[in-house]
Amino acid sequence: MRIDLHAHSTASDGTDTPAELMAHAAAAGLDVVALTDHDTTAGWDEALAARPAGLTLVPGVEFSCLRVEPDGRRISLHLLAYLLDRNDTQLQAEWQRLRETRRTRGREMVERLVADGYPISWAQVSTLAGAGSVGRPHLARALVESGVVPDVDTAFRDLLSSRQRYYVRKADTDVFAALALIRAAGGLPVFAHPLAHRRGPVVSDETIAAMAAAGLVGLEVEHPDHEPDDRAHAARLARGLGLIGTGSSDYHGTNKTTPLGARQTDPDAYERLLALPSAIRPTGP
Repeated sequence: MRIDLHAHSTASDGTDTPAELMAHAAAAGLDVVALTDHDTTAGWDEALAARPAGLTLVPGVEFSCLRVEPDGRRISLHLLAYLLDRNDTQLQAEWQRLRETRRTRGREMVERLVADGYPISWAQVSTLAGAGSVGRPHLARALVESGVVPDVDTAFRDLLSSRQRYYVRKADTDVFAALALIRAAGGLPVFAHPLAHRRGPVVSDETIAAMAAAGLVGLEVEHPDHEPDDRAHAARLARGLGLIGTGSSDYHGTNKTTPLGARQTDPDAYERLLALPSAIRPTGP
């Protein structure tokens, strides 16, 4: 089986519609794909309606979180939440708050770029985002469209990363509060790209152990932003903490160069995930 448990659509910051994502997953030879847009389940229904025969869809969400480490470092991190009750009122309220703060943050980043003479506009970014949640990939695409940079990767590296002056911090959810919300809604939380140092600072092993004690069920071991040493470290952590090691592409369409299925979840790990109690089940054969 070919299993990719992390992919995005136009409901957040991907470039494929949910229906296109289903078609592309089947064309890529996947047997299982998870739709995990940022802080929204808006793409679920379209994806379910468009799911090709033979493809299993795992509905999920990528939850934007924050951890303040004991040394005072504020670290952004993401939880993949699979198979939860999307109608849970507490989750819906928190996701609405996060989507609103993403839009405010995006506008402020655009204003900073425009103030320094970059030829983009909030209207342009809003059009690129459409009905989806505004994210930095939409700003990056606007910068590419305007001829400022040659590609999205360059936009992130030179202008939009957390190390650059145009970056604005997100108002994310405390990761332990997010774990409690996900578990209360019957979801299965997996820590996305936990050791992706290229994205910025990562949390300590001690924090990951505390997350496991608070209900985390898995670690995303195989990820495009993990170097070989990162993957080995994550795999050791997963084994030591009794967590399920997953793998995925973190596909964003043309917003990133990584194709669907570039990293995958072992079928045995997928079966371990499915053996856990959850609010809903995957849809497929």
